[in-house]
Amino acid sequence: MISIPLKQHVGSPCQPIVSVDEKVRRGQLIAEPSGLGARIHSSVDGIVKVVSDGEIQIESSSVQSDEYIKIENTDSHLEAIRLAGIVGAGGAGFPAHVKFDVSLGDGVIIANAAECEPILHHNVTFMEESADQILRGLQYVVGITGASKGIIAIKPKYKQAYVALHKQAREMTNVEISLLPDIYPAGDERVIVRELLGVELAPGELPLKAGAVVTNTETLKNVTLAIEERRPVITKDLTVGGKVLEAREGRVFLDVPIGTPVQKLIESCGGYEVGHGEIVLGGPFTGKRGQEKDVVTKTTGGVLVAVEFPEDTRKVGMIACECGADETRLREIAEAMGAEVVGEEKCKRMVEVNGRYRCDLPGSCPGQTEKVLALRKKGAQIILTGTCED
Repeated sequence: MISIPLKQHVGSPCQPIVSVDEKVRRGQLIAEPSGLGARIHSSVDGIVKVVSDGEIQIESSSVQSDEYIKIENTDSHLEAIRLAGIVGAGGAGFPAHVKFDVSLGDGVIIANAAECEPILHHNVTFMEESADQILRGLQYVVGITGASKGIIAIKPKYKQAYVALHKQAREMTNVEISLLPDIYPAGDERVIVRELLGVELAPGELPLKAGAVVTNTETLKNVTLAIEERRPVITKDLTVGGKVLEAREGRVFLDVPIGTPVQKLIESCGGYEVGHGEIVLGGPFTGKRGQEKDVVTKTTGGVLVAVEFPEDTRKVGMIACECGADETRLREIAEAMGAEVVGEEKCKRMVEVNGRYRCDLPGSCPGQTEKVLALRKKGAQIILTGTCED
């Protein structure tokens, strides 16, 4: 049984268009957006067993076909992206057909190949193996937006991926490769724009302000598949790692069917190591607490099993930042340790923009002495923080 969530994107949940006991095929459209959103397709052949406001559960057939129902024919590349249900595969899941519906002129499309989160390396693996697919996707988006060129932003430490990309790009006049500093969070859109274009975006400003659109490499993979093979988004690339017997340093899985239970992926890696802690969905810095029953979605990048939290009943102060754990996540960790939270602070670089706190200079962590002293005055004996250097 697989469960396909009806909200895997920015916007409202999709509306189901299938019924209980209906037979569905891999690639079949099963839900459509009612506003901002992205279409959802079945990732398996099977029978619909549950249809609710939040999910569609499908009992998978014992034999699965390698074939899939293709999206409708269209001469428009942007329309193919919409029909395929493509969203940003490396972030919040913003619908790609909306993001790419712009006219850039002298602007650029930037492929974010930073892969900043530790342990996760599925994007790098795919670049090493299929650089041409990413570059073709980049060229398609350059054409859709009328951009002057495409830029791949990558860290120099990913040597094999860089070589593979460079080999494919050297015959392309509208694509170049640029290197990012090996810092966290080099993959942040504002850091990429600053390092590659020399434009310092204010907190809350989008790359479009600098004449750029930034997109994840897996998103570009899906663009290529939609345009060339009329394939909808029915699988996800991800990394399993942590306290797992056969994936300690991270094991890459390509083309995992959407809706696959997290438990199944952990079991496929030999199960848990003794003394494991919680499941984290995403990367170590920005991931969220997960459960075995959670499933792979269009934005799932990692399934990590953490170490056990140490028992520590001392009073704790928290410093949250945009680039790492927020207050909710830090409080989860404190509670798991058995600690009492006596105070909360935000990184000194955090500024409020439209009701949300953002970093005013990502990639440059300041000292937090005054925040630490403030928490000490509140009785904190230990400090929990996200990614700050001090």
